[in-house]
Amino acid sequence: MNNALEDSSAAAPAGDGRALRWEAHRAERRRTLIKTARRAVHSLGYAASMEEIAAASGTSKSVFYRYFGDKAGLQKAMGEMAVARMQEKILAAGRTASSPRSGLRAMVSAYLQMAETSPNVYLFVTGRLAEGGPDQQVDTTLSHFFETITSMMDSAMRHYLAGREVPPEASGTAQYWPTAALGMIRAAGERWIAAPPGEDKPTEEQMTEQLTVWLFDGIGYDQGHTPLPRIS
Repeated sequence: MNNALEDSSAAAPAGDGRALRWEAHRAERRRTLIKTARRAVHSLGYAASMEEIAAASGTSKSVFYRYFGDKAGLQKAMGEMAVARMQEKILAAGRTASSPRSGLRAMVSAYLQMAETSPNVYLFVTGRLAEGGPDQQVDTTLSHFFETITSMMDSAMRHYLAGREVPPEASGTAQYWPTAALGMIRAAGERWIAAPPGEDKPTEEQMTEQLTVWLFDGIGYDQGHTPLPRIS
């Protein structure tokens, strides 16, 4: 570990040009630390300590504290990176989506894939501790992680409902759909990734399809599964 080099980051050099280069260096170093921390958590488990993460990343714990403040700061940064990757997948899928339903399906799939790719990383960034339930402090710190996803789902819902005749009793409650939808995806997804492998465990594709059916039919169809009419 080159701690002397790391410790030199305490103060930025003088001069506008050098300061800008230094900030770019720090931003790149921060991204590198997030990526190495993700690999460490993937291997060590969601309960890995900052000291264990730092050792697996080939640096010192003090470096992580300098860049992220504390463990919650690292969890927040990793969560932001996860959301950014989800957004990239969803935007890419949205460009080729043939309907609002397929767009929503892409969103559900991106969430489940994020959890399935590395359950340890998912549990680490969301603060979901399998044996003890959610860590309330971490949940509060990372509330923006889920707020961002909720906002993305709200945008998709409004896009779908635009130009459709929505019953008056439904228009007032539609605003709660994104939060309820994410709650369903999150709860079902966490139970799914925790389930042991076996014939009864659905595949990611099966889970995605079932959740899409539940969610989409809930926002776009009446009890008889008749599409809501468009406003002419």
